[in-house]
Amino acid sequence: MNAGKAVRVRDLMATDIRSVDGMATVADAISMMKEHGVSSLAVNRRDEDDEIGLVLISDIASKVTVPDRSPDRVNVYEIMSKPAITVSEEMLARYAIRLLVRFDISRAMVLDAGRNPVGIVTLRDLVLGEHTE
Repeated sequence: MNAGKAVRVRDLMATDIRSVDGMATVADAISMMKEHGVSSLAVNRRDEDDEIGLVLISDIASKVTVPDRSPDRVNVYEIMSKPAITVSEEMLARYAIRLLVRFDISRAMVLDAGRNPVGIVTLRDLVLGEHTE
């Protein structure tokens, strides 16, 4: 383990977040994922009181591809996870790992103190980053 310095989520997160509107079609989301080489997209809030959503490749596979629904006729809001599990950029990596494992999820949105998305962190990022020497 990393005994010297406390590893925080901000040290391990990816800051290149791609987002999509909930009203976009799944076909639009697939195009964005292909274009940017990502497997998840943040789903924008509708207003200040709303929460961030998250749509993953696995959501598209299980809720669109497998049931043979047309990606052009399904909106992102129909298949996304909302509210998305979020973590603070200040959270220690070990606690973020525990949270993701507890909820059996592969990634979380990272928020700053003002609840603004600043990154995304995966369980892979956290585990490998926590165990660097």
